Order: sequence, then structure tokens, then C-alpha cells
Amino acid sequence: MSAGVLIMAKAPRPGAVKTRLEPLLGAAGCARLQTELIRHTAGWVTRAVDRTWLAFTPADAQTELAGLVPRRVRLFPQRGDDLGDRMRAASEFVWRRHAGPLFVVGTDAPEVGPVHLGFAERALANGAEACVIPAIDGGYALIALARPTPAAFELPPDVWGGPDVLALTLAALDAAGRATALLEFVRDLDTPDDARHVAADPRCPPAIRQALRDRSLA
Repeated sequence: MSAGVLIMAKAPRPGAVKTRLEPLLGAAGCARLQTELIRHTAGWVTRAVDRTWLAFTPADAQTELAGLVPRRVRLFPQRGDDLGDRMRAASEFVWRRHAGPLFVVGTDAPEVGPVHLGFAERALANGAEACVIPAIDGGYALIALARPTPAAFELPPDVWGGPDVLALTLAALDAAGRATALLEFVRDLDTPDDARHVAADPRCPPAIRQALRDRSLA
């Protein structure tokens, strides 16, 4: 696959990740879950593509992230004040080093995998300039871009993490003149209800299911 993949990830530190799941898993359990999500995402991505980058936060987390991902993943810190700023800056960092299509993916949707990269790549090959995998909560799990499109990330800072991210992103892509393909919805892993659905899904990776069952899902 000629595409490059950019993974956006937070270091798995208690109290700083998956905080909406703390009533279910506790702060330490949320950090363990984040660890497994990063391992899972970096693992399948590097098996699917030759060029993988991971933009991490906070800025001092490189050593702990390096211990979770394959060696050939290129690590660099995120820059910017809000998620849109950080995604735009990270994608520009990769575009300066990679000439092909770029797929930007988070670590919150464990059902996303190589088949989704294949669908997105075919969409771009068939004439789309962008492809989005929407999330049930109103955001998205992956965005694929045929060429640099900073407008895709230039949303109002306060909308990130809310239910309008997908709609505003699609509007931004349309305003930028990018023909966009939309794939099937997936579930992000953010809330206790998400956790119950994901843990019950037979496609859930075993390590993630175990992390979800460490406390009250057992």
C-alpha cells in the first residue's frame, strides 16, 4: 500500500486518558486500556503499510510510547493548542516526508483495521479526494486524504470531541473542493456503554477485551 498512516495517540498515563471510563475501570485501568489500544493500532497499521508515524502527547512521552510500538514507527510530539491544531500540524509534518496519500487514525475504535484501509484506499483510487470512517458519537475514526488539506482540521476549537465533528469536517472538505467518500459507521471506545458493546463484540481483540473486563465488566 502506497499510503502513509499517521496515528494520533495520548500516552497511557492514569488520570489523563479515557477519563469517562474511570467509573468503570479506575484511572489505572483506563491507562492499561489505552496501552492495549496503542499496541493494537500500531500493530495492525505496521502490518498493513510500510510508512507509519505516531504523533504523541504529552511532549515528554516518547520513551514510553517507543516501548509500545514496532521499531519502524516514526515517533514525534504533537504541536498545537487543540486537537484540530495538533492534527493539522502532525499531518503537515508527515506530508513533508511522504508524497502519497495520508490516512490519519486514532486509537479509540478497535474494530478499525486493515480492511478499512483497503476500503479507503480504493475510494481514493476511484476518484475521491478524501475518505472518512464516521463514528457513532458524531466524530470519525479515520480520515484519508489524497493530498494536503489543512481545512479538514480547521474546525472551531470547542467542537472537537463533540457530536458535530463529522458534519463540520464534511462541510469543510466540501468547501475545500474535496470529493469525499463516507464509509460505514464504527464505535469509538469512550463511555461505559461503548465499553459494554465493544467487549461483547466478537471482533474485539482479546487484549482489549481483557482490559475492559479488569473491573466491573468481568
